[in-house]
Amino acid sequence: MAEFIVYEQKDKIAVLTISREKALNALNSQVLDELDAALDAIDFDTVRALVLTGAGEKSFVAGADIGEMSTLTKAEGEAFGKKGNDVFRKLETLPIPTIAAVNGFALGGGCEISMSCDIRICSDNAIFGQPEVGLGITPGFGGTQRLARLVGPGMAKQMIYSARNIKADEALRIGLVNAVYPQEELMAAAEKLASTIAQNAPIAVRACKKAINEGLEADMDEAIVIEEKLFGSCFETEDQKAGMANFLEKDKEKKLKVVPFQNK
Repeated sequence: MAEFIVYEQKDKIAVLTISREKALNALNSQVLDELDAALDAIDFDTVRALVLTGAGEKSFVAGADIGEMSTLTKAEGEAFGKKGNDVFRKLETLPIPTIAAVNGFALGGGCEISMSCDIRICSDNAIFGQPEVGLGITPGFGGTQRLARLVGPGMAKQMIYSARNIKADEALRIGLVNAVYPQEELMAAAEKLASTIAQNAPIAVRACKKAINEGLEADMDEAIVIEEKLFGSCFETEDQKAGMANFLEKDKEKKLKVVPFQNK
């Protein structure tokens, strides 16, 4: 039984909450292990979208656990970075879409785990940052890589080199988040978005995620081929047949309702 992870399935969506509120949901080895196990346990036959959030109103994830990191050797530090990176990469490459509902602090590992999700939305009290250089280390769970890809190298370097935190409005302005909501409306908005995604053809949605993620790592000529193959893979599926038949039926009904203009 997980101590720090709460997993709840609601119809076709699931909500995964990191629940270590007394430590502002900071990531230690146990939390990472439990998160890893929770991701492995998701039933992709029934879950079509995942919302990730943190317990309480103050913090999404305040970062990696500094108490645990403070005494690490070089080799142990590298191993801890690999542990976090492996879990975050598993999250990033889940076949289903993921939404980070960022409530409060998303610093260091918290900012990094949010960037491993497909979509980020946040509360109006959210604070993002990569403060690691102030602690004498680099971001270690993908921050130097994902932040630059999301907001551009210049803005990423400014945030990382300066260790300066940014508020929700600036996160929205630079494209780190898609939307900002009042704290009390955040989870409802995240679940509504997840449900909207879950209503669409799951094979197609998963193929879109794969095409975007793999295409971003390739040059355009290779990326187009990735898209062609995934586009082709959707044909002959029940979703494609039903979706197109439904569209054609509606189109036919619409045309029958159009009364032709008559000259009198």
